Amino acid sequence: MAQTSPKTDRDIETLLSQPTPGAIETVKRLEGDYMVLGVGGKMGTSLAVMLRRALDAAGKSAKVYGVSRFGRPEAKADLEQFGITPISCDLADPAQVANLPEVANIEYLAGQKFGTDGAPDETWIQNTIVPSLVARKFTKSRIVVFSTGCVYPFVPVSGSGANESTPVAFLGEYASTCVGRERVFTHYSRKHGTPQLIYRLNYAVELRYGVLVDVATKVLQGEPVDITMGAFNLIWQGDACARAIQCLEHTASPPKILNVTGAEKVSIREVAEKFGRLLGKPALVKGTEAETAWLADASESMRLFGPVTVPLDDIMRMVAEHLQSGGKLLGKPTHFETRDGKF
Repeated sequence: MAQTSPKTDRDIETLLSQPTPGAIETVKRLEGDYMVLGVGGKMGTSLAVMLRRALDAAGKSAKVYGVSRFGRPEAKADLEQFGITPISCDLADPAQVANLPEVANIEYLAGQKFGTDGAPDETWIQNTIVPSLVARKFTKSRIVVFSTGCVYPFVPVSGSGANESTPVAFLGEYASTCVGRERVFTHYSRKHGTPQLIYRLNYAVELRYGVLVDVATKVLQGEPVDITMGAFNLIWQGDACARAIQCLEHTASPPKILNVTGAEKVSIREVAEKFGRLLGKPALVKGTEAETAWLADASESMRLFGPVTVPLDDIMRMVAEHLQSGGKLLGKPTHFETRDGKF
Protein backbone atom coordinates (compact mmCIF):
# COMPACT_ATOMS: atom_id res chain seq x y z
CA MET A 1 0.00 0.00 0.00
CA ALA A 2 1.42 3.38 -0.98
CA GLN A 3 2.49 5.56 1.92
CA THR A 4 1.77 9.28 2.22
CA SER A 5 5.07 11.12 2.34
CA PRO A 6 5.48 12.80 5.77
CA LYS A 7 6.61 16.41 6.02
CA THR A 8 8.02 17.06 9.51
CA ASP A 9 10.26 15.16 11.94
CA ARG A 10 7.17 14.47 14.05
CA ASP A 11 5.35 13.11 10.99
CA ILE A 12 8.31 10.90 10.13
CA GLU A 13 8.56 9.51 13.68
CA THR A 14 4.81 8.88 13.68
CA LEU A 15 5.14 6.91 10.45
CA LEU A 16 8.22 4.99 11.59
CA SER A 17 6.64 4.07 14.94
CA GLN A 18 3.29 2.82 13.61
CA PRO A 19 2.99 -0.60 15.26
CA THR A 20 2.19 -3.58 13.07
CA PRO A 21 -0.47 -6.11 14.08
CA GLY A 22 2.35 -8.53 14.89
CA ALA A 23 3.99 -6.08 17.29
CA ILE A 24 0.68 -5.44 19.04
CA GLU A 25 -0.04 -9.15 19.41
CA THR A 26 3.42 -9.72 20.87
CA VAL A 27 3.05 -7.13 23.64
CA LYS A 28 -0.41 -8.49 24.41
CA ARG A 29 1.20 -11.81 25.29
CA LEU A 30 4.28 -10.50 27.13
CA GLU A 31 4.28 -9.35 30.74
CA GLY A 32 6.47 -6.77 32.45
CA ASP A 33 8.01 -3.43 31.56
CA TYR A 34 10.28 -2.57 28.62
CA MET A 35 13.61 -0.79 28.27
CA VAL A 36 15.36 0.50 25.16
CA LEU A 37 19.09 0.84 25.81
CA GLY A 38 20.57 3.30 23.35
CA VAL A 39 17.30 5.14 22.80
CA GLY A 40 19.15 8.23 21.56
CA GLY A 41 20.45 6.50 18.44
CA LYS A 42 19.08 6.56 14.91
CA MET A 43 16.57 3.78 15.56
CA GLY A 44 16.10 3.84 19.33
CA THR A 45 13.42 6.53 19.48
CA SER A 46 11.30 4.88 16.78
CA LEU A 47 11.48 1.54 18.58
CA ALA A 48 10.63 3.00 21.99
CA VAL A 49 7.66 4.93 20.62
CA MET A 50 6.41 1.90 18.70
CA LEU A 51 6.55 -0.11 21.92
CA ARG A 52 4.49 2.56 23.69
CA ARG A 53 1.94 2.73 20.88
CA ALA A 54 1.71 -1.07 20.64
CA LEU A 55 1.13 -1.34 24.39
CA ASP A 56 -1.55 1.36 24.24
CA ALA A 57 -3.25 -0.43 21.34
CA ALA A 58 -3.11 -3.68 23.32
CA GLY A 59 -4.60 -2.02 26.40
CA LYS A 60 -1.45 -2.67 28.43
CA SER A 61 -0.13 -0.20 31.03
CA ALA A 62 3.48 -1.43 31.12
CA LYS A 63 6.20 1.23 31.24
CA VAL A 64 8.68 1.89 28.46
CA TYR A 65 12.03 3.27 29.62
CA GLY A 66 14.42 4.98 27.22
CA VAL A 67 18.07 4.93 28.33
CA SER A 68 20.77 7.17 26.87
CA ARG A 69 23.45 9.64 27.87
CA PHE A 70 21.16 12.32 26.38
CA GLY A 71 23.73 14.71 24.98
CA ARG A 72 20.77 16.81 23.86
CA PRO A 73 18.54 17.66 26.88
CA GLU A 74 15.58 18.34 24.58
CA ALA A 75 15.63 14.67 23.56
CA LYS A 76 14.32 13.77 27.02
CA ALA A 77 11.34 16.09 26.61
CA ASP A 78 10.64 14.65 23.17
CA LEU A 79 10.49 11.13 24.61
CA GLU A 80 8.25 12.19 27.46
CA GLN A 81 5.79 13.65 24.96
CA PHE A 82 5.54 10.21 23.41
CA GLY A 83 4.92 8.56 26.80
CA ILE A 84 8.44 7.19 27.26
CA THR A 85 10.20 7.43 30.65
CA PRO A 86 13.75 8.72 29.95
CA ILE A 87 16.70 7.67 32.10
CA SER A 88 20.10 9.34 31.79
CA CYS A 89 22.83 6.71 32.02
CA ASP A 90 26.37 6.21 30.77
CA LEU A 91 26.29 2.49 30.02
CA ALA A 92 30.08 2.33 30.33
CA ASP A 93 29.81 3.26 34.02
CA PRO A 94 29.19 0.14 36.15
CA ALA A 95 27.63 2.13 39.00
CA GLN A 96 25.10 3.81 36.71
CA VAL A 97 24.18 0.50 35.04
CA ALA A 98 23.70 -1.09 38.46
CA ASN A 99 21.13 1.59 39.33
CA LEU A 100 18.91 0.95 36.31
CA PRO A 101 15.47 -0.51 37.18
CA GLU A 102 14.90 -4.21 36.64
CA VAL A 103 12.64 -4.88 33.64
CA ALA A 104 11.42 -8.02 31.93
CA ASN A 105 12.00 -6.97 28.32
CA ILE A 106 15.07 -5.24 26.89
CA GLU A 107 15.97 -3.97 23.44
CA TYR A 108 19.73 -3.40 23.32
CA LEU A 109 20.67 -0.85 20.65
CA ALA A 110 23.75 0.69 22.26
CA GLY A 111 26.99 0.64 20.32
CA GLN A 112 29.47 2.57 18.21
CA LYS A 113 30.20 2.38 14.49
CA PHE A 114 31.27 5.68 13.00
CA GLY A 115 34.64 6.95 14.13
CA THR A 116 35.89 3.42 14.70
CA ASP A 117 38.90 3.83 12.46
CA GLY A 118 40.06 6.92 14.35
CA ALA A 119 39.31 5.72 17.88
CA PRO A 120 39.21 1.90 17.89
CA ASP A 121 39.77 1.74 21.66
CA GLU A 122 36.51 3.58 22.35
CA THR A 123 34.67 1.31 19.93
CA TRP A 124 35.96 -1.78 21.75
CA ILE A 125 34.76 -0.32 25.07
CA GLN A 126 31.30 0.52 23.74
CA ASN A 127 30.82 -2.72 21.81
CA THR A 128 32.30 -5.27 24.25
CA ILE A 129 32.69 -3.85 27.78
CA VAL A 130 29.26 -2.21 27.86
CA PRO A 131 27.57 -5.48 26.82
CA SER A 132 29.29 -7.26 29.70
CA LEU A 133 27.91 -4.72 32.20
CA VAL A 134 24.40 -4.93 30.75
CA ALA A 135 24.39 -8.73 30.48
CA ARG A 136 25.47 -9.11 34.13
CA LYS A 137 22.87 -6.60 35.31
CA PHE A 138 19.88 -8.08 33.46
CA THR A 139 20.34 -11.81 33.90
CA LYS A 140 16.60 -12.42 34.30
CA SER A 141 15.40 -10.30 31.36
CA ARG A 142 14.59 -11.19 27.78
CA ILE A 143 17.13 -9.31 25.67
CA VAL A 144 17.09 -8.59 21.94
CA VAL A 145 20.69 -7.69 21.12
CA PHE A 146 21.11 -5.56 18.01
CA SER A 147 24.01 -6.62 15.82
CA THR A 148 24.86 -6.20 12.15
CA GLY A 149 25.27 -8.10 8.92
CA CYS A 150 28.83 -6.76 8.88
CA VAL A 151 29.82 -9.72 11.07
CA TYR A 152 29.54 -11.89 7.95
CA PRO A 153 32.15 -12.19 5.20
CA PHE A 154 31.43 -10.84 1.74
CA VAL A 155 29.40 -13.41 -0.18
CA PRO A 156 28.71 -13.82 -3.92
CA VAL A 157 26.16 -11.35 -5.25
CA SER A 158 24.81 -14.19 -7.38
CA GLY A 159 23.82 -16.19 -4.27
CA SER A 160 21.10 -15.85 -1.65
CA GLY A 161 23.31 -14.16 0.97
CA ALA A 162 24.84 -15.24 4.26
CA ASN A 163 22.47 -17.16 6.51
CA GLU A 164 22.53 -17.58 10.27
CA SER A 165 24.87 -20.58 10.05
CA THR A 166 27.48 -18.77 7.94
CA PRO A 167 30.71 -18.41 9.98
CA VAL A 168 31.45 -14.83 11.05
CA ALA A 169 34.36 -12.79 9.72
CA PHE A 170 36.53 -10.08 11.27
CA LEU A 171 36.72 -7.50 8.50
CA GLY A 172 38.05 -4.43 10.28
CA GLU A 173 37.78 -3.07 13.82
CA TYR A 174 34.02 -2.41 13.70
CA ALA A 175 33.03 -5.90 12.55
CA SER A 176 35.43 -7.43 15.04
CA THR A 177 33.91 -5.51 17.95
CA CYS A 178 30.43 -6.52 16.79
CA VAL A 179 31.46 -10.16 16.88
CA GLY A 180 32.85 -9.39 20.34
CA ARG A 181 29.49 -7.95 21.44
CA GLU A 182 27.74 -11.11 20.29
CA ARG A 183 30.27 -13.33 22.05
CA VAL A 184 29.98 -11.41 25.34
CA PHE A 185 26.19 -11.58 25.41
CA THR A 186 26.30 -15.26 24.44
CA HIS A 187 28.70 -16.00 27.29
CA TYR A 188 26.40 -14.51 29.90
CA SER A 189 23.35 -16.09 28.33
CA ARG A 190 24.97 -19.50 28.75
CA LYS A 191 26.21 -18.67 32.25
CA HIS A 192 22.92 -17.32 33.63
CA GLY A 193 20.36 -18.86 31.29
CA THR A 194 19.34 -15.40 30.08
CA PRO A 195 17.04 -15.66 27.04
CA GLN A 196 18.49 -13.59 24.21
CA LEU A 197 18.23 -13.08 20.47
CA ILE A 198 21.08 -11.75 18.35
CA TYR A 199 19.40 -9.41 15.85
CA ARG A 200 21.66 -9.11 12.80
CA LEU A 201 20.23 -6.11 10.97
CA ASN A 202 21.20 -5.10 7.45
CA TYR A 203 20.53 -1.48 6.57
CA ALA A 204 17.40 -0.08 8.13
CA VAL A 205 16.34 2.93 6.06
CA GLU A 206 14.10 5.95 6.57
CA LEU A 207 13.70 9.39 4.97
CA ARG A 208 16.48 11.23 6.81
CA TYR A 209 19.17 8.56 6.89
CA GLY A 210 20.24 5.35 5.19
CA VAL A 211 21.69 3.90 2.00
CA LEU A 212 18.81 5.21 -0.13
CA VAL A 213 19.28 8.74 1.22
CA ASP A 214 23.01 8.52 0.50
CA VAL A 215 22.46 7.41 -3.09
CA ALA A 216 19.61 9.87 -3.76
CA THR A 217 21.60 12.78 -2.31
CA LYS A 218 24.51 12.09 -4.66
CA VAL A 219 22.16 11.88 -7.64
CA LEU A 220 20.44 15.13 -6.65
CA GLN A 221 23.78 16.91 -6.26
CA GLY A 222 25.17 15.56 -9.51
CA GLU A 223 27.86 13.49 -7.79
CA PRO A 224 28.81 10.00 -9.02
CA VAL A 225 27.57 7.01 -7.03
CA ASP A 226 30.21 4.38 -6.26
CA ILE A 227 28.71 1.06 -7.40
CA THR A 228 31.69 -1.13 -6.47
CA MET A 229 29.76 -2.80 -3.63
CA GLY A 230 27.22 -3.72 -6.28
CA ALA A 231 24.27 -4.75 -4.14
CA PHE A 232 22.85 -4.44 -0.65
CA ASN A 233 19.88 -5.39 1.50
CA LEU A 234 17.54 -2.94 3.17
CA ILE A 235 14.42 -2.81 5.31
CA TRP A 236 12.09 0.05 6.23
CA GLN A 237 12.98 1.14 9.74
CA GLY A 238 9.38 0.73 10.91
CA ASP A 239 9.42 -2.91 9.81
CA ALA A 240 12.77 -3.39 11.54
CA CYS A 241 11.34 -1.97 14.78
CA ALA A 242 8.26 -4.18 14.61
CA ARG A 243 10.41 -7.26 14.07
CA ALA A 244 12.62 -6.29 17.02
CA ILE A 245 9.53 -6.21 19.24
CA GLN A 246 8.32 -9.57 17.93
CA CYS A 247 11.80 -11.03 18.51
CA LEU A 248 11.21 -10.74 22.28
CA GLU A 249 9.09 -13.88 21.93
CA HIS A 250 11.90 -15.77 20.22
CA THR A 251 14.71 -15.29 22.72
CA ALA A 252 16.55 -18.39 23.90
CA SER A 253 19.60 -19.57 25.81
CA PRO A 254 22.04 -19.92 24.14
CA PRO A 255 20.85 -16.98 22.01
CA LYS A 256 18.91 -17.44 18.81
CA ILE A 257 20.59 -15.69 15.86
CA LEU A 258 18.34 -14.00 13.30
CA ASN A 259 19.05 -12.05 10.13
CA VAL A 260 16.66 -9.13 9.68
CA THR A 261 16.39 -7.28 6.38
CA GLY A 262 14.17 -7.18 3.33
CA ALA A 263 13.73 -10.05 0.91
CA GLU A 264 15.20 -8.13 -2.03
CA LYS A 265 18.78 -8.00 -3.19
CA VAL A 266 19.01 -4.39 -4.32
CA SER A 267 21.34 -3.22 -7.11
CA ILE A 268 23.07 0.08 -6.30
CA ARG A 269 23.27 0.90 -10.01
CA GLU A 270 19.53 0.31 -10.48
CA VAL A 271 18.69 2.37 -7.37
CA ALA A 272 20.80 5.26 -8.66
CA GLU A 273 19.13 5.10 -12.08
CA LYS A 274 15.65 5.03 -10.56
CA PHE A 275 16.45 8.00 -8.33
CA GLY A 276 17.63 9.76 -11.47
CA ARG A 277 14.17 9.29 -12.95
CA LEU A 278 12.40 10.29 -9.72
CA LEU A 279 14.54 13.38 -9.23
CA GLY A 280 14.81 14.39 -12.88
CA LYS A 281 18.59 14.21 -12.76
CA PRO A 282 21.12 12.13 -14.69
CA ALA A 283 22.45 9.32 -12.48
CA LEU A 284 26.25 9.28 -12.59
CA VAL A 285 28.08 6.15 -11.44
CA LYS A 286 31.70 5.20 -10.92
CA GLY A 287 33.48 1.92 -10.37
CA THR A 288 32.65 -1.61 -11.43
CA GLU A 289 30.37 -3.93 -9.49
CA ALA A 290 32.32 -6.48 -7.43
CA GLU A 291 31.25 -10.10 -7.49
CA THR A 292 30.81 -10.12 -3.68
CA ALA A 293 29.02 -7.92 -1.14
CA TRP A 294 27.64 -7.84 2.39
CA LEU A 295 24.35 -9.63 1.78
CA ALA A 296 22.14 -11.56 4.20
CA ASP A 297 19.53 -14.25 3.72
CA ALA A 298 16.53 -13.18 5.82
CA SER A 299 14.27 -16.09 4.90
CA GLU A 300 14.00 -17.25 8.53
CA SER A 301 12.74 -13.87 9.75
CA MET A 302 10.33 -13.78 6.80
CA ARG A 303 9.05 -17.19 7.86
CA LEU A 304 8.54 -15.98 11.43
CA PHE A 305 7.10 -12.53 10.75
CA GLY A 306 5.88 -12.49 7.16
CA PRO A 307 6.75 -10.00 4.41
CA VAL A 308 7.70 -6.39 5.05
CA THR A 309 4.88 -3.84 4.99
CA VAL A 310 6.59 -1.00 3.08
CA PRO A 311 8.03 -1.97 -0.32
CA LEU A 312 11.16 -0.52 -1.89
CA ASP A 313 9.31 1.54 -4.50
CA ASP A 314 7.31 3.36 -1.80
CA ILE A 315 10.42 4.10 0.25
CA MET A 316 12.30 5.46 -2.77
CA ARG A 317 9.40 7.70 -3.74
CA MET A 318 9.16 9.10 -0.19
CA VAL A 319 12.93 9.67 -0.03
CA ALA A 320 12.88 11.51 -3.36
CA GLU A 321 9.97 13.71 -2.26
CA HIS A 322 11.65 14.42 1.07
CA LEU A 323 14.88 15.53 -0.61
CA GLN A 324 13.10 17.59 -3.26
CA SER A 325 11.16 19.45 -0.58
CA GLY A 326 14.36 20.30 1.32
CA GLY A 327 13.55 17.93 4.17
CA LYS A 328 15.91 17.59 7.12
CA LEU A 329 18.60 14.90 7.02
CA LEU A 330 20.51 13.41 9.96
CA GLY A 331 23.86 14.06 8.29
CA LYS A 332 25.26 10.59 8.99
CA PRO A 333 26.36 8.80 5.82
CA THR A 334 26.28 5.02 6.01
CA HIS A 335 29.52 4.49 4.04
CA PHE A 336 27.70 1.70 2.21
CA GLU A 337 30.48 1.64 -0.39
CA THR A 338 33.13 0.66 2.19
CA ARG A 339 34.78 -2.69 1.48
CA ASP A 340 37.71 -2.58 3.89
CA GLY A 341 35.68 -2.54 7.12
CA LYS A 342 36.87 0.97 8.07
CA PHE A 343 34.16 3.35 9.30
